[in-house]
Amino acid sequence: MPHVSFTQNLKRHLSAPSREVPGATVREALDGVFSENPRLRGYVLDDQGRLRRHVMIFVDGQMIEDRSRLSDAVEPQSELLVMQALSGG
Repeated sequence: MPHVSFTQNLKRHLSAPSREVPGATVREALDGVFSENPRLRGYVLDDQGRLRRHVMIFVDGQMIEDRSRLSDAVEPQSELLVMQALSGG
């Protein structure tokens, strides 16, 4: 099953333990995480279910392309990293 993990920046705001969840797309994998941790959904996705601007997701080291439907493919051995984009100077 794909492994989903979250950076420390996200974990500062709420509980976001790493999980192995079923799924063939980023959306399916995230839905698996959100079913166990519903509060996390609002931090990662906006009201339309799209990835928030300040959040990035990498699958096996590559940034996802579909930030709206989250339809990027995920393999059973994939590593998903959800991270908050940082800004500042």
